[in-house]
Amino acid sequence: MTFVVLPTPTLTTARLVLRPFRDDDRNAVYLLHASAPVMQYWDSSPWTEMAQADRFLARCRALAEEASGARVAVDRREDAAFLGWIGLQRWDPVSRKANLGYVLAEDAWGHGYATEAGQALLDWAFPAMNLNRVSAQADTRNRASGRVLEKLGFTLEGTLRENVIVDGEVSHDWTFGLLRREWEAARASR
Repeated sequence: MTFVVLPTPTLTTARLVLRPFRDDDRNAVYLLHASAPVMQYWDSSPWTEMAQADRFLARCRALAEEASGARVAVDRREDAAFLGWIGLQRWDPVSRKANLGYVLAEDAWGHGYATEAGQALLDWAFPAMNLNRVSAQADTRNRASGRVLEKLGFTLEGTLRENVIVDGEVSHDWTFGLLRREWEAARASR
């Protein structure tokens, strides 16, 4: 087996800095995931214990150490405010695929930050991870997330019926996919 090194990137856009997580992100990560509106369409309940933030940060480090993905904090450039995170998980270097996920604070919604962060991460990931495909899921009630994925060039591929149950509430997920050739065509037209 060949060992793959995948250092977590630091990426800068016009308005954002995407960077590796730090230990001092603990409180901000906890507050983000403890928010009921933020977690409304997520596959878990809002957090209730700071230990959940510790496990999240440990998992971010493990993604880098295991070379199984890359998850980065998203800060606003002008004031270094923590807005949330975005990442690629479940990287399979043989099949050349990964899964995109992101969570942004409620006050960051509607400003185009998710699209800007997604574009930066995908522009890094397709070449760095030698990806052929990126998939993403969004709760079917979360139309804003579906629009973000479409702006990033993803195609809606189907609906996973009753895919998630959180606190007894059943929901459906859309599955989106973005192929390398689609990403390359979109990037060439920017």
